Amino acid sequence: MAKNYYSFDKRQKELAKKKKKEEKRLRKLERKKGQLEEPADEKHEEEDLPTGE
Repeated sequence: MAKNYYSFDKRQKELAKKKKKEEKRLRKLERKKGQLEEPADEKHEEEDLPTGE
């Protein structure tokens, strides 16, 4: 009968959690960068629009 390797399974689970957490952190960072860049782009677009004379 084969033995269960609980420590191996536990380690694999921990690595998966760590990887998922890191990916989530990177997604949040990208989203934050996108939000910081958007207001600057909107200002430039507003300046380029002709005013109603």
